[in-house]
Amino acid sequence: MKRVLVVSNGHGEDAIALRLSRELRAREMAPELFPLVGLGPDAGAAAPLVGPRAALPSGGIVAFGNVVNIVRDLRAGLAPLFTAQVRFLRRTGARYAAALAVGDAFCCMMARLSGVPVFFVGTAKSVRVAPYGGFEANLLRGAAGVYVRDEPTARSLAGRGVPASAPGNVMMDMLEGAPPPGLAAPWLTILPGSREAAYEDARFLTRVARRLGAERALPVLISIADSVDPNRVAALLKSEGWCVGAREGYAFEACADGVCLLGWSGRVGSLLRPAALGGGGAILALGQAGTANEQAAGAGVPVVAFEPGGAHRTGWYRMRQQRLLGEALDVVEKDEERALQELRRLLDDEPRRARMGAVGRERMGAPGGAAAIAEAVARALAGAQ
Repeated sequence: MKRVLVVSNGHGEDAIALRLSRELRAREMAPELFPLVGLGPDAGAAAPLVGPRAALPSGGIVAFGNVVNIVRDLRAGLAPLFTAQVRFLRRTGARYAAALAVGDAFCCMMARLSGVPVFFVGTAKSVRVAPYGGFEANLLRGAAGVYVRDEPTARSLAGRGVPASAPGNVMMDMLEGAPPPGLAAPWLTILPGSREAAYEDARFLTRVARRLGAERALPVLISIADSVDPNRVAALLKSEGWCVGAREGYAFEACADGVCLLGWSGRVGSLLRPAALGGGGAILALGQAGTANEQAAGAGVPVVAFEPGGAHRTGWYRMRQQRLLGEALDVVEKDEERALQELRRLLDDEPRRARMGAVGRERMGAPGGAAAIAEAVARALAGAQ
């Protein structure tokens, strides 16, 4: 088996890397995962984790001159971690037949230090948000294959001499798995994210969902990422007045004011799969996440995110997501009363929800990318023999 080093730089990217690894393994390649950000996912049998890793305060959010996060990460050991990662890539590249970089151009640049052919899966950029810059395009010209998230971005790069394609969105391949057991649709889905901020975001989102669920007799599912401690979430809910206990198939069950809230630590794609198949499921997603928000939109679930200043004062991260998803994402002021007003309006407006779902599916694209990318890598490596 030929070894392939799969380099990723973000929590969402880790999940995409895992899905790609399954396809690589199905084609008799041996993927090994090297997460540049955080400790990496629970890969199980999909692929071993390799390389130096550490959990830093920013969770990888250091782009666009985020000086505060950069300083915090530097104090927590970013510089020696980066040096160790560079050393690992330069010294161990000979182990691998190729590298697959999942993330942004920085991830591609790091993967190229291995000295082996690099295939790039661009998850972070789109011409709908911001096109790849001149330096990035020049970097990508040296890649063995470039796979981006949508056709307009592929055409833009192709016009600049980068042989890019958009074979399908790997995020949509991740809408798989058995749905939550013993739960009748529709339900509200909470997506608090995968970073440290997820706990406080969960506090706000569950307060809103508790009131909305009581009004509309809707159960609530909260998705708990691998990097989030379900016991800590359960303790937070207890402090908010929820009665928390056990329920088979879930991390916990919480009850308050006639509302049932279930903690789901399985794949977020399982929560979204019923909606993607057109069979109901989540009626709304209250989301502060990155990849999970985008997956929800791609499944046709209207997504509502919350920012302190509302839609007109978003930070760069939410602004990027808003541009990417368009009307599929509704950004509301992070205030409990205003949030409830907007969510009530949205639940009462079925045509708007349908429109948001259609836009989300169009913006995120079709599945099939994971298999197509893995097949391209397999063909290239077979031809290199």
